[in-house]
Amino acid sequence: MRKQLSDTGSTSVSIVVAGATGHLGHLVVERLLDRGIAPEEVVAAGRKLDRLADLADRGVRTAAFDYADPRTDGVIEAGDTVLLISTDVPGGRVELHRAAIEASAKAGARRIVYTSAAKADDTPLVLAPDHRATEEALRASGVPFTILRNNWYIENYAATIDQVRETGVVLGSAGDGRVASATRDDYATATAAVLATEGHDDDVYELSGDAAWDFDEFAATLGGLLGRDVSYRRVSPEEHVAALTAGGLDGGTAAFLVALDGNIRDGALDLVRRDLSRLAGRPTAPLAEQLRTLL
Repeated sequence: MRKQLSDTGSTSVSIVVAGATGHLGHLVVERLLDRGIAPEEVVAAGRKLDRLADLADRGVRTAAFDYADPRTDGVIEAGDTVLLISTDVPGGRVELHRAAIEASAKAGARRIVYTSAAKADDTPLVLAPDHRATEEALRASGVPFTILRNNWYIENYAATIDQVRETGVVLGSAGDGRVASATRDDYATATAAVLATEGHDDDVYELSGDAAWDFDEFAATLGGLLGRDVSYRRVSPEEHVAALTAGGLDGGTAAFLVALDGNIRDGALDLVRRDLSRLAGRPTAPLAEQLRTLL
């Protein structure tokens, strides 16, 4: 058994990060250690243990865990706090999330923390229905929960940087829409704080950057960092799809990306709250610093 009685006779518990092989999950484990959480009190769980070797070298417990077959023996035990990072399986997220929630509840998890999407219960965001259904499953599980509704990750624009280097143009159909993005590190820092502290039962946090930017600002800021003129070229959704497919994307992916731009145009990612900076204990990175991380 993983748990042992402490000197006070109480049972020690762990923080389980399910999805630790991904970028966000790995960062969350690192930020937990930065907060002074003992490595042996953290379980980094994921499908590919080789990706967790560096954490194991630091004393973190590692365990195999697959949302598709969430066996919890030696991974989640009674009293643990569990972070469930949303999967990226199109069309299969809800089923996988429900399985992981049910397994965590059956194992006796003390609390489940879930990474959701901005304004998940009231938004046109194309990604929201899966997150909304997962939130409903959490509420029905009977386990105390914390929902972290993450706004946009600046890292989602990594591919845009390469395009801009070549063309000097940010091409998009988001119109004048604004995005309250933050870095993965911002989100990871706030997430670690929620995992490591009490007082978050059944809370829903809207995590966003401290300011929202539009694509004219995005282009100008990126141009300053690259040392060249960069402009934002507004196009219609139809023109955008055509440009993306001409660039080599398949029709489905192009349509999805254009739908996301449409969501931005309609205000799905413009909500600015200070939950993220308050939980992280510091301001979120401004746009220039966010973009600098991509360069």
